[in-house]
Amino acid sequence: MKLDRLLTMTMILTNRKKVKAQELAELFDVSIRTIYRDVETLSCAGIPVVSQKGANGGISLIDGYRVDKQVLTKEELASLSVAIKSVLTSYEDPHAEAVLEKITGVADETIKQSIDQVFIDLSPWGQNVVLKEQLTLLKQAIRMGHCVSFSYLTSEGRQTNRWIEPHTLVQKGQTWYVYGYCRLRKEFRLFKIARMKDVKEEKESFERKELKLSELPWDKEWHQPQNLVDLTLSFDPQMVTTMEEMFGADSVDREHSIVTVSMPEDEWLYGYLLSFGHRIRVVEPLHIRKIVKERAEEIVALYKEKDEF
Repeated sequence: MKLDRLLTMTMILTNRKKVKAQELAELFDVSIRTIYRDVETLSCAGIPVVSQKGANGGISLIDGYRVDKQVLTKEELASLSVAIKSVLTSYEDPHAEAVLEKITGVADETIKQSIDQVFIDLSPWGQNVVLKEQLTLLKQAIRMGHCVSFSYLTSEGRQTNRWIEPHTLVQKGQTWYVYGYCRLRKEFRLFKIARMKDVKEEKESFERKELKLSELPWDKEWHQPQNLVDLTLSFDPQMVTTMEEMFGADSVDREHSIVTVSMPEDEWLYGYLLSFGHRIRVVEPLHIRKIVKERAEEIVALYKEKDEF
């Protein structure tokens, strides 16, 4: 976990005059290149870290610089603990567990009470052991810079074998994805983990590509104009609050019980519209109205066929 590494590195440099990059790399089980990236991160944060080459070189703080060893306030420690506990509900991370244990060990009663005031469980209802194992494996592969292979089922039901360079785990709503460079498609893709089977961490390593995660590249791909369709939906007036929560108040006409929104058209959209049952109706476009109507008729026919038995 990068935050843990940066904090620990800062305290080591505070207590010791000079440390070899190789020593830090072995301590944190990362590459020397990663250590030098961390040095740049600390420098950008205002901590005067310097590195010197040569036999007597190493990484150190500028002479005379001192860091307050109480790096985080009680409130910040509590917030950090809540965040770490939330992460650990989804996948195993020994580094995160070590940080949580350190915080708990030095926490006074005020901090412990603050920690217990909020608990965010990111795992789905019911114990999903397979998902947790996959997340743990993918997290390990990302940390080690190893490729991952798996069998993937698309939303259309087609199965393909993929080999990717995993870069980031992404949680959207209650669904987990992995964002990585797909060797088959020759571009970055977002893969739903629930559709991944026979996931395997490969021995082949890859060079991590530069990403600007603050720009949410998967959202940009999802909302490309060519993928969007303009929807007009009518809904049961009693659903107005739900509609505003789902689509935003600006998209909802309360007076006429109408929603206007742009969404990517795919199999997920048809299933999403059907999930509202009889509470909403597609007004436009007509081709989606037709598709949803046909899917609903297929569902009715399926249950009629079962009733005959």
